[in-house]
Amino acid sequence: MTSSTMPIKASVIRLLNLREGEGVAVAAGLGMFFLLFCAYFMLRPVRETMGVAGGVDNLQWLFTGTFVVTLIAMPLFGWVASRAPRRHILSWVYGFFVVNLLVFAVVWWLQADIVWTGRVFYIWLSVFNLMAISLAWSVLADVFAGEQARRLFALMAGGASLGGLAGPLLGALLVEPLSHSGLLVLASALLAASAGCAAWLHRWRDRHPDEAEDANDRVERHRPLGGNPFAGVTEVLCSRYLLGIALFVTLLASVNTFMYFEQARMVAEHFPDRTRQTQVFGLIDAVVQGLAILTQVFFTGRIAQRLGVRVLLTGVPLLLVAGFLWLAWSPVFAVFVVVMVARRAGEYALVRPGREMLYTVLPSEQKYKAKNFNDTVVYRGGDALSGWVKRGVDLMADQPSLALFLGAVIALAWAVTGGWLARQYGRR
Repeated sequence: MTSSTMPIKASVIRLLNLREGEGVAVAAGLGMFFLLFCAYFMLRPVRETMGVAGGVDNLQWLFTGTFVVTLIAMPLFGWVASRAPRRHILSWVYGFFVVNLLVFAVVWWLQADIVWTGRVFYIWLSVFNLMAISLAWSVLADVFAGEQARRLFALMAGGASLGGLAGPLLGALLVEPLSHSGLLVLASALLAASAGCAAWLHRWRDRHPDEAEDANDRVERHRPLGGNPFAGVTEVLCSRYLLGIALFVTLLASVNTFMYFEQARMVAEHFPDRTRQTQVFGLIDAVVQGLAILTQVFFTGRIAQRLGVRVLLTGVPLLLVAGFLWLAWSPVFAVFVVVMVARRAGEYALVRPGREMLYTVLPSEQKYKAKNFNDTVVYRGGDALSGWVKRGVDLMADQPSLALFLGAVIALAWAVTGGWLARQYGRR
């Protein structure tokens, strides 16, 4: 390296808040998230369009179906996590998802535009979304801990926002020449590459062991977690800390569901054409990810390092309290877009990194099994329950403002739970 490039490198390291030797690991983590989210967000607008096509009044059934399938998938994942070495859990699960995507591609290539195929894909993608993302974060929680996690998690999560920005654009550009089947094949290739990045991260940690990790910990990384497929459930039920995270996830899911139903209702009212609906969903995704990238790269790590996890876990919920009240007072589409973009960008840039940091102080089995239970079964349970509550409120009152006031109350409870978890994390 020449002397002229050394100051540039030092400036980049300071700007990104890195330490010597961490750059390649951050690049691998960022690549893992970029490839995963690019694959998912290429397909997300298609899923949203299929959800609206099935009828906004029927969305609660899709949410319930997703919850049931998640319940079935949880012990299957527990079985894999008990038998596969920790470093191979993600590869095994992602490999299964790649096969699923290729099967969907063949079905759509043979016969497209089947209503029930669209509903099955909606549920499948909803289950895949949470499980695949949860596993990627489990790898980070396994490889990084403590001060390193607080500095680097948000930076690597910037890859998720980059993927979330590139995915919709790729989908919009390629859906016509490749068709939906071609998009699925491309998504499967991106997912396989994401698994490769995760495997590289484990190898990097082997070559650069954590000073706080003893020799036994390094050996355990190559062994299966053991236990039974339902260990995630028992771990959560036996821990106040994990139960607190479960409540946090439930309230988060409830707030998201209330916003999601309002999004579906408003988009269906303002944009009856399916092509326009897909474009609107894609545009919202692009704006959200652009804002999230800026926050993740330059602000989140420094906020966590200087102000602590509490700000990450409570800031967005408190913002949503004001957002719901604003929407109740002025229920127009422009206001909704502002609130929705702020909520989603804040969740990606602040809440998600903060929530994942909570697991870095836990044993390995809880980082995978209990975390997966909270991220999938608990989250989708909150989805299903709040979906029926939202539908019931709409039927009884036929006043969207009532549901929005209820959303504000839920967001306030979410903020209080986040504050409690931040205190518990600090004690650990």
